[in-house]
This record gives sequence, C-alpha cells and structure tokens, in this order.
Amino acid sequence: MKVSQKIRIVFILSLVFLNISCDQISKSVIRKTIAPNERIEVLKDSFVLTKVENTGAAYSLGSNLAPMLKVLILQILPVAVLLVLLRLIIIKVNYSKTTIAGLAFIIGGGIGNLFDRIVYGSVTDFLILDLGIIRTEIFNMADVSIMFGSILVLLSALFSKNETFFRQKLQ
Repeated sequence: MKVSQKIRIVFILSLVFLNISCDQISKSVIRKTIAPNERIEVLKDSFVLTKVENTGAAYSLGSNLAPMLKVLILQILPVAVLLVLLRLIIIKVNYSKTTIAGLAFIIGGGIGNLFDRIVYGSVTDFLILDLGIIRTEIFNMADVSIMFGSILVLLSALFSKNETFFRQKLQ
C-alpha cells in the first residue's frame, strides 16, 4: 500500500471518528445535565436545548414498529449501508476530496445515531433552531453531520467535472 493511500485512509477514518466523537460527547453532556423534556432557551426561542429520546428514525418514523422489524430497519440495514459506504470511499480512489469528506461525515453521523439505538434503545435529540424562515424539528450533532455531509456530496456532484459518484455503478 502506498503512503498516499495510507494517508487517505487515515484522513477518512479520522473524519468519521471526529464526527462520532462530537456527537457522542454532546449527547453524553445532555444526558447528564438536562432532564427529559426540560427546555433551556439559549437565545430566546431561536436556539433551544432540550432532551428527547427518539425510539424511531427522523421524525420518530418507525417508533411503533414491531421490535424485530425495528431492529432490522433501524439497526441491521443501517449497519450494512454504512459498511458499504465506508468500503466504497476507502477502496475507490477516484472520488473528489469533497465527496470523500461528505461521505465520511454521513458515515460518522450515521454511526453516532446507530450507536445510540443499539446501546440505549433510542437516539438522544436535543437541539431546536427557529430562525424565522428556518425552523427545525429537534435534532442532534449526528444529524448535523449527516446533513452537512449530504450537502458536500451534492455540491461535489453538481460542480465537479471529474466526479463519478453518481455516474458509476456501485461495485
């Protein structure tokens, strides 16, 4: 393995680990310091901290599924998808740095939420933004990683002449 390939893999794994760490540290602090459904207004109603345990996926989708189906859809399937994505960006070398970074953010955020589902049985959400025209549902740092990574991948695909992520068949 070439030195440049090793550096690339270290970069990818570092980004993934950084995203997982930020997510898990922030959730740990929230779990220890904020009571369930407590509301702390950081900037009036514009930025609020609270704590909600989400047993489903985004918008609590899947929270009422049968336990076995919930494990399959919210744990086993995401593990498979995250492993395929990680393999894809480690083995394939023709992606732009922006796409690689975006996918690493998505993988890190996905692992952060997946870790919560497996270890705690729910995902800790704690942030709410209301900036007038932009109002979010409750979310966490893993969700931020996933959204930021998605934006990076999309921008890379739209503006890169050499980008092949959306043009190649996944192998």
